[in-house]
Amino acid sequence: MLDVSAVKERREQTYGAPQPAATERERRGIHDDEPAYVLHSYPFKETSLIVEIFSRNFGRLGLVARGARRPRSSLRGQLMAFQPLSLSWAGKAELRTLHRAEWLAGHAQLAGPGLMCGFYLNELLLKLLAREDPHAGLYSAYEEALEGFREGDQAARVLRRFEIKLLRELGYAMLLDHDAAGDPVDPAASYTYLLEHGPTLLPEAGPVPSVELLGKTLLDMAADDYSDPITQQQSRALMRFVLNHYLNGQTIHTRQLLRDLQQI
Repeated sequence: MLDVSAVKERREQTYGAPQPAATERERRGIHDDEPAYVLHSYPFKETSLIVEIFSRNFGRLGLVARGARRPRSSLRGQLMAFQPLSLSWAGKAELRTLHRAEWLAGHAQLAGPGLMCGFYLNELLLKLLAREDPHAGLYSAYEEALEGFREGDQAARVLRRFEIKLLRELGYAMLLDHDAAGDPVDPAASYTYLLEHGPTLLPEAGPVPSVELLGKTLLDMAADDYSDPITQQQSRALMRFVLNHYLNGQTIHTRQLLRDLQQI
């Protein structure tokens, strides 16, 4: 007599355990009440918007907000940058269809230098994050950065902290307290930074490196301490150098505005 349980066991060993059938909602790509932020939006056709979002559980996505520019649309006025939103959408194409948007909280809108810094973070996310690549830790870091701008925290500290976390989430963690050879960084020594390797002691003679900084700057960055003006200046140059490498020629348009404000 056929041993059904034995046949089932052999089948699972060969092909793996059977997966539960997808629900109708999963097949249609329906997702409700997902925490998200708007990174960018622009007009689409006569009355709609394309909205680029950063969601906690699905990463960066593109949504079509149909009719969002109509005066009586329920989406009108909801899709603001830097405000925590609850979004519902459907679809599996590159651009999903947005059905509902609600504010999770009503925070004071960013203003002045903080607003420009917020746009800078959004540009980094748009240009460095792949679509549909979730980063819950980076989502939390983004929320923390926005809160820092609202509370008037030191902009250099907020920006550098976010940039370092962004690179770590993307798999490009920076080496700050040890050099490329594995030795502890000497605060009194001078270093250059080798991309994808780390800090290297600066030779006494030779060509001028693309970035030069003190060991103290590296250690300050590792400690999240940007109180020293030299650390602010050198860490800004270092992060610009490293990010430019991973941006691969893409331009961050808010940089010039922030340079004018001496924030980045």
